[in-house]
Amino acid sequence: MEQILINLVAGALGGNGVGKASPQFDLGTIGNTIAGLIGGGALGQLVPLVLPAVQASIASGNFSIGGVVANLISGGAGGAILTAIVGLIKNRAG
Repeated sequence: MEQILINLVAGALGGNGVGKASPQFDLGTIGNTIAGLIGGGALGQLVPLVLPAVQASIASGNFSIGGVVANLISGGAGGAILTAIVGLIKNRAG
């Protein structure tokens, strides 16, 4: 459960970071947060599937700083990526 929460928070932060860094991707604070939460949750769940060592560490109950860092990076990246994609689509359509 901690990993999902970390992914969601990191995703929201990543989404807001991308939105504020580039007006081209900005969806507003709420839009950036929602897109970031979704992206962070989604990518954060996919990374352990791709990296079996991280998944094994999490599954074994060994809560390590490496697992937290991996979740922060994957969640933040997922939030940033989804916010950028949605921002591009929204701004091109509008």
